[in-house]
Amino acid sequence: MGKEFETHLDATVTATPDQIWDAIATGPGISTWFVGRTEIDNGEVRTAFGDNWIPAGTIKINNRPHHFAYGSEPAPDGRFIAYDYLVEGRDQSGTTLRAVTSGFLPGDDWADEYEAMRYGTQLFFATLVEYLRHFPGRPTTPVTAFGPPVTDWPAAWTALHKALGLNPSPQPGDELPGGGQVYFTNPHTLGLRTPTGLYRYIRGLHGAFVASHALTAPDTTDWAAFLAQF
Repeated sequence: MGKEFETHLDATVTATPDQIWDAIATGPGISTWFVGRTEIDNGEVRTAFGDNWIPAGTIKINNRPHHFAYGSEPAPDGRFIAYDYLVEGRDQSGTTLRAVTSGFLPGDDWADEYEAMRYGTQLFFATLVEYLRHFPGRPTTPVTAFGPPVTDWPAAWTALHKALGLNPSPQPGDELPGGGQVYFTNPHTLGLRTPTGLYRYIRGLHGAFVASHALTAPDTTDWAAFLAQF
């Protein structure tokens, strides 16, 4: 048993093809919107998530600024994940970005991982679009922190929303106290944009809240301590 998957997402933004390329095909660029911190070296794409490294991906297509694709090599159990990005300029009407995430999850217990990956993929693409619309070309500092295991997720989300000054069921476009707004929500994630960056809260696959932020200004918050409240 196992699960093959393929997710297609697209958006049109005012960023130029070169700005999009820098965001999808360079280590600092990917780090502005993807999980953790990414490095690209010698044809490999490596991402650190907390203290762990996600399996490296090998670059398959590198056609600036139109097409970038990379993916991990299949593991003995068949597990792999691949990312494919197409960039199409549209003269004065913006630039279209199309993203395909595909792969295979092995085993009989793939359902929880697939659900978390599906919701996470939606959040990361929405973050990429938000970055391109509001911070194109601006460097960010990735911040990753983990809270303790959560036993009651509805209560934890409610407490987080309250702590952030949001209503119990926030929606994209809702304003934040102090400036900024919600840019994305789904059952496992929340994305916020403020003048100092992109803040994301994720229901982690292993049962803890995860903060995965991309900050454009210095920040001294102890995010692990913040998440421990929930």
